[in-house]
Amino acid sequence: MSLNLTEEQILNLAPDAGSVKSGKELANPSKWVSKGANNRALWGECQGSGSKPYQTQVDLANIAFKCSCPSRKFPCKHGLGLFLHYSRQPESFTVTEEPEWLASWLSKRDEKQEKQTEKKDKPVDEAAQAKRLQAREQKVNDGIEDLRLWISDIIRNGIISMPEKGGAWFEHMAKRMVDAQAPGLANWIRNLSDTAFYSDGWQSGFMDQLLQLYLLIEGYKNNDIQDATLQQDLRAGIGYTLKQEELKDQPGITDDWLVLAKQVTERDNITTERCWLYGTNTNQYALVLQFVARGQLGQLVLTPGLFVNAELVFYPSVLPLRALIKQQHSTGSQRAYSGLNNWKEVIASETALFAALPFRSERPYLVRQLKPVLYNQDWWLQDAEGAIMQLKGSQRYIWKLLSLSGGAPMDTAILGKEDRFEVVGVWNNGEYIIL
Repeated sequence: MSLNLTEEQILNLAPDAGSVKSGKELANPSKWVSKGANNRALWGECQGSGSKPYQTQVDLANIAFKCSCPSRKFPCKHGLGLFLHYSRQPESFTVTEEPEWLASWLSKRDEKQEKQTEKKDKPVDEAAQAKRLQAREQKVNDGIEDLRLWISDIIRNGIISMPEKGGAWFEHMAKRMVDAQAPGLANWIRNLSDTAFYSDGWQSGFMDQLLQLYLLIEGYKNNDIQDATLQQDLRAGIGYTLKQEELKDQPGITDDWLVLAKQVTERDNITTERCWLYGTNTNQYALVLQFVARGQLGQLVLTPGLFVNAELVFYPSVLPLRALIKQQHSTGSQRAYSGLNNWKEVIASETALFAALPFRSERPYLVRQLKPVLYNQDWWLQDAEGAIMQLKGSQRYIWKLLSLSGGAPMDTAILGKEDRFEVVGVWNNGEYIIL
């Protein structure tokens, strides 16, 4: 098979806990009337409540699912059950000729890919494109003027009343930025709204984000005098995007990438997946984004804890981090890794990154031998030299971290920036465990 996922990795594909439970129940040979497998797909027929069994299929090349059942979940319980059954008992799957319904589905997927290639090769009306860009830039500039006044009002009136404003007040300005075709600025404002206003010291974090937002819009205002690469960062911060087809024409970096974590959020019927990767040979970190409409399954599946051998192309940036997968070759093998030795090295790295790009996003680090400690009724991570860093967020993972470590130091993957980090995974007996 082209991909060999563990049971845990397959279950991470489930849309909810109910699907996990139902999928496990269907990972039973007695549930399947027929089944088969080859190098590009799994397929099976599962007897349901109707007269005809449900036809279930899994595209192994891209990890995609299709089933004739009426469920609107992706993947459905039948797809999960079939995949789990194969991971447990691959020898029970016969290698036979593909049924017509499977071959037809795979053929349609191939045709869709070909049409996307044809669309890429279609000539561009440069005059019309320039006109659209000019109109958008005017909308963005008008929106930025409104945002500048909004920030000025906050500074003039003080931030003591921010907790009383409520989410609707922030969302009103965020939607103004969406109307101005500046979705990146809308995200900044929504992040401000997510401030934990009733926790101690919220003012520092709020002002930090607000001033970085101000730096971004002022930098964009003077974009024409900036370094060419910094211009790309400024435009990306506003919400301009680059065509993936053009990026894929650039040379990439091939490595065995460990998927450190996946963050999933949903807004306006769009699911955003943020996958954080670490290159075991290059020590390069990467962020791969995927946007999926409700009811659809993304074309890209990156399972936390899985090693993937792939070529990544990075978006132009002063600090390259966001990337897209140009080619995914195979499942990578377990590899050695390196990391920073203590919090002093993390802070030194953060200082250099902040000087290069003040409005940058969070990023991961691998730090050796950290252990959780309780101090002043809060949880911190202590390094080998005794320095501590407070954990941010809900710390919902702290009990799993404690159970894995037993209070002993462990090599740890963290995510954040400046002095606010959360744990996303640890190495336990040489195996990477997500939290």
